[in-house]
Amino acid sequence: MQNELKGTGVALITPMNEDLSIDYDGLLKLIKHTASGGVDYFVVNGTTGESATTNKDEKWELLRFVLDNNSKGLPVVYGTGGYDTLDIVEHISEMDWNGVAALLSVTPYYNRPSQRGVIAHYTAIADACPVPVIMYNVPKRTGTDMITETILELAQHKNIVGVKEASGDIGKIIDICEKKLDDFLVISGDDMLTVPMMSVGAIGAISVLANAFPEDMSGMVRGALEGNYEKASQFLYKLNPVNPLMYVESSPVGIKQTLELMGICRSDVRLPLVPASEQLKEKITNYLAR
Repeated sequence: MQNELKGTGVALITPMNEDLSIDYDGLLKLIKHTASGGVDYFVVNGTTGESATTNKDEKWELLRFVLDNNSKGLPVVYGTGGYDTLDIVEHISEMDWNGVAALLSVTPYYNRPSQRGVIAHYTAIADACPVPVIMYNVPKRTGTDMITETILELAQHKNIVGVKEASGDIGKIIDICEKKLDDFLVISGDDMLTVPMMSVGAIGAISVLANAFPEDMSGMVRGALEGNYEKASQFLYKLNPVNPLMYVESSPVGIKQTLELMGICRSDVRLPLVPASEQLKEKITNYLAR
């Protein structure tokens, strides 16, 4: 698993038609665009894929489509998470896991469990899941931050192999990388912190920007893996101006607008998200014209 998920994972968006049905032609273009751009694996049905507003059947259809159109045979990670542990366990039991490398599961949101609750939640998921589990810590979106001790305790579970860390707390990330087991994966969940995270032990990123800019993200991560931080930083500086535009009107609004301007898919999103404003569209257009 260490080598299989080393490098750049793309957190695939879910392209949608004007009527907000899933646009599989657009998804096929995106798969080809990112694979040819050098990403190392796909993440399907993550939060960037609007998993909060796709139903169970759509999630399974999206997974099967990516698996069926994965001509390069890249590893595929499936995302499922939520605030109802038993519902997630049931979802896991109903899944066809054939061809899936790992499960990515975000910490429970809204009900904001204690650290003991987070440990019990992930333990139940890992006990039920037939493939390795990667935890996802993104407190700005969930309201719950997994502390270092929680992550290290859960890392002892035989079926929990890593964490996607998007807390933005470099001190905590250093602490985790110092104290973790050698084979426990720390994966950047923040594109702009990937280089510093990799300098202390992270093995890559699960990236939003890789949807539109797979060559730059992959080049950045490869440079860091090679220990060439000067090379990695050049890609980082190139992407730095566009990164805030991906989130100013909530993700994945910005990245979808970018992909529409690049001719890959439409920018439509499901409510309560709305498409990018004209002001945001203009800023992204100006970046692409550089």
